[in-house]
Amino acid sequence: MSVRTAGPSRSDLVADTALALLAERGMRGLTHRAVDEAAGLPQGSTSNLARTRQALLELAVRRLADREARVLALHEMPDPRAGAGSLADALALAIHRALTRNRELTLARYELALEATRRPELRAYFDATGARFREQLTALVTGMGSTDPARHTLSLVAWADGLMFSCVAGSFGAEVPNLEEVRAGLRELLDGMLGA
Repeated sequence: MSVRTAGPSRSDLVADTALALLAERGMRGLTHRAVDEAAGLPQGSTSNLARTRQALLELAVRRLADREARVLALHEMPDPRAGAGSLADALALAIHRALTRNRELTLARYELALEATRRPELRAYFDATGARFREQLTALVTGMGSTDPARHTLSLVAWADGLMFSCVAGSFGAEVPNLEEVRAGLRELLDGMLGA
């Protein structure tokens, strides 16, 4: 199991380790003790930082949001005036990163998403983390002339989530599409929605 830390803080280390454990062992494998052991921390360190399981899950969701923001590269999203092709390029790159270099992170996201269906308090954290991307995507499709931005955003997110789930945890797990294939699928979807 590889743990990637983006900063020196103990909070980041614990959260990154929790995400790695979720990807490797699933929800049952995520315990305070397991995080301490995998992170090489003294026993009780994770409990001192996140006393309850809920607190540990919230810490993982917040860290997931930070790391996914870098994968999705929101700062790289195009100006709406650049057109559907530019949006397809940017989204394809983000999705391809999630399917390849960040596969473990994507798998951890699905573990947390499923857990959030059973924990309303976690659902609020989980939904809030995706709001930033959805809002930016809605603004982009609005700027490109979408006649129904909310519906089109839902369609784009559902398409991307469906592709990622199928290729990371579903029946296409052994068949990761290349960047051009992801782009072609996005372009077909965007052309249909925006009449590009």
